[in-house]
Amino acid sequence: MNRDLVEQGKLKIDWARQHMPVLNAVRARFENEKPLAGLQVGICLHLEAKTAYLAQVLAAAGAQVAIAGSNPLSTQDDVAAALAASGVAVFAKRGCTPEEYRHFIMQVLQTEPHLVIDDGGDLVHLLHTDAKHLARRVRGGCEETTTGVLRLKAMARDGVLAFPMLGVNDAYCKYLFDNRYGTGQSTWDAIMRTTNRVIAGATVVVVGYGWCGKGIALRAKGLGARVIVTEVDPIKAIEAQMDGFEVMSLREAAPLGQFFVTATGCKGAIARPHLEVMRDGAILANAGHFDVEISKPDLAALSTGKRLVRPGIEEYQLVDGRRLYLLAEGRLVNLVCGDGHPVEIMDLSFALQALAMEYVNTHYESLGPGFHPVPREIDEQVARLKLEAGGIHLDSLTPEQEAYLRSWQ
Repeated sequence: MNRDLVEQGKLKIDWARQHMPVLNAVRARFENEKPLAGLQVGICLHLEAKTAYLAQVLAAAGAQVAIAGSNPLSTQDDVAAALAASGVAVFAKRGCTPEEYRHFIMQVLQTEPHLVIDDGGDLVHLLHTDAKHLARRVRGGCEETTTGVLRLKAMARDGVLAFPMLGVNDAYCKYLFDNRYGTGQSTWDAIMRTTNRVIAGATVVVVGYGWCGKGIALRAKGLGARVIVTEVDPIKAIEAQMDGFEVMSLREAAPLGQFFVTATGCKGAIARPHLEVMRDGAILANAGHFDVEISKPDLAALSTGKRLVRPGIEEYQLVDGRRLYLLAEGRLVNLVCGDGHPVEIMDLSFALQALAMEYVNTHYESLGPGFHPVPREIDEQVARLKLEAGGIHLDSLTPEQEAYLRSWQ
């Protein structure tokens, strides 16, 4: 093992640990109580420093932990090496092929986990298809992101989800902060460091105005951009308009934008009709989980060739002479071209994951197979720990006020 790589990764993990007070508080209790003692935990998440520390916290709870990366390009090899050196079974490397990516997840599943954490649904999907024989011990698990939640809800509707899964992505302390502020900051951090371009004065098109899209649009506005939002949901479109953004169809916005950022969770959000009318030099980035939101087949069909012009930037030369620039091969730009969400944001999300793991293990029999929300008391516990870490105190209702709120008279 490369000792320099391990030491470099340890420094990254230690930096994350120092800035994750909520997860540290959870770890302190876990080390004392060992709520996951004797259990195998299988994880498929973006393997960077904050994720590595979550894995170590679950190990401190008594679990044997195995982890694979949830994206071929988001794994940080130094962090993976350091995590493996700490005793976690790691199956990941940056730049793995699709075949290697699947193999790594299968390696995790071959540990026959009792509990799972997924990001995007690939691990759970394999447990219900090609790896059904490895699902016999699974008590339940948690899903980290919007795309995975959509897949789980579809499985639950079809009656095929074989064990309880908690939608951590839908917890208040996840989507209000991680999806909005985490995605907003980390997406623009990655775009700016990769392109070295100024955002102030540029026209930015944000495709999708869910919680991730809201954060991306808000940060673009703060950087001085003219922001256009495109949507398929009329209610979200009105919200974007009232938040001060221009709203129009993507077909109308396509000739105007200099930067395009997708955050829809859907396939082909940017497709041939939009690519055909974009201005020369337009920059395309994706903030959704899978690399399908910007249609790479359509981009290739319109092009005479492509070349890597900077790390993370592919230039597509179109038949008519225009050039379009795709960041991060259309994958999650904030993790492929950056370090992902800020540490303090992932402190909330991963504290939710750790406590949700404990909850699933305790209640899996009563929960039963299907998709379940994270209990509000876990959300509130994480929020209170976050406030306490910042020295912030809240007011409390008096008995008289509680009685007033309960009464209908």
